[in-house]
Amino acid sequence: MSRNVLLKFLGGTKSPAHLRRWINLWPPFLGMGIRIVRIAPDMKAVDVEMKLGFWNANYVGTHFGGSLYAMTDPFYMLMLMANLGRDYIVWDKAASIRYRKPGKGTVRAEFRLSDAQLDDIRDKLKTLPKYEPTFTVEVKDQQGEVVAAVEKLIHVRKKEPRPSEPPPPQPRSGERIKSTAQAVGGSTD
Repeated sequence: MSRNVLLKFLGGTKSPAHLRRWINLWPPFLGMGIRIVRIAPDMKAVDVEMKLGFWNANYVGTHFGGSLYAMTDPFYMLMLMANLGRDYIVWDKAASIRYRKPGKGTVRAEFRLSDAQLDDIRDKLKTLPKYEPTFTVEVKDQQGEVVAAVEKLIHVRKKEPRPSEPPPPQPRSGERIKSTAQAVGGSTD
């Protein structure tokens, strides 16, 4: 199974509008009331919001912490995949969330990726086998006050170049490898 199955299913990186529609219908987000309100055509900006409802409220009637984290989960990884292209492998590696105040009403997170950040990643990977930048996003309430700050650690590395031809099979101890002609019933004379 390809590592891009979900991304392809959700619309790929060619059409941000299509991606937005499909992610908004993705069951984990749909069930929590998480909604992408905007994706920039270049995939360098994503705005996400979540309204408070009985399905994402905790025991005391504020936003459930898991929902606050979930609304920040895949976006930096998807943005980097779209902007770095197929020559890079991108994974979410770690995350931490710091709750600042109870979330009430509609909360919003704005993800931004700059050309400088992309250039920094490309430059680092010219000399390093992997690079793990950290991105921070704040979840804010309707008054603009920070409800939670999420720090994402993203693993990025260059893909290994694919060999144009598979290596020849290696004999195991005591085994002879037949030539191509012998394998198809031809003569080796």
